[in-house]
Amino acid sequence: MPQNEYIERWTKEHGRRLDHEERTRKKSAREAHRVSKDSQKLVGLRAKLYQKKRHNEKIQMKKQIRQKQESNVKSAGPQEPSSNPIPQYLLDRSQPTNAKALSSAIKNKRNEKAAKFSVPLPKVKGISEEEMFKVVKTGSVPCY
Repeated sequence: MPQNEYIERWTKEHGRRLDHEERTRKKSAREAHRVSKDSQKLVGLRAKLYQKKRHNEKIQMKKQIRQKQESNVKSAGPQEPSSNPIPQYLLDRSQPTNAKALSSAIKNKRNEKAAKFSVPLPKVKGISEEEMFKVVKTGSVPCY
C-alpha cells in the first residue's frame, strides 16, 4: 500500500460522519461567498492576478455551456418530399442531423488529411535468442 493512502484506508474502515454529504453541500454553497469576499478585498498585483484567473474560468464555463447547447441542436430541413427528383448526394442534406455527428465528421476528415502526411515507421526485425546471447570473441587472448 502506498504511504499516502492512510486517509482513504481510515474512511474505508470507519466510514464517514452521518452528515458528511450535507456538510460538503453547504461548504460548496458557501464557496461563492468566499470568492466574492476575496475579489472585493484583494488589492494591487494580487487582485489583478486573481481577476485574470476568474476571467479565464468564466471563459471556460461559457465555452462549455455553448458546446453543450450546440451538441443538442438539430439542423432543420424540409420535411415534405418534393415532386421533382433529388440527386443522391443531396438526399442526406434534407434530413435533420445532429450537430455532434457533424462535428465528428469534420474531425474525421481532419484526421484523414493529417494521416496523408504521416511518415510510416520502419519495421523492426526480430533477433533470435542464440544470436542475441552468443559470445563474441574479439582481439587476442590476454597473456598472464
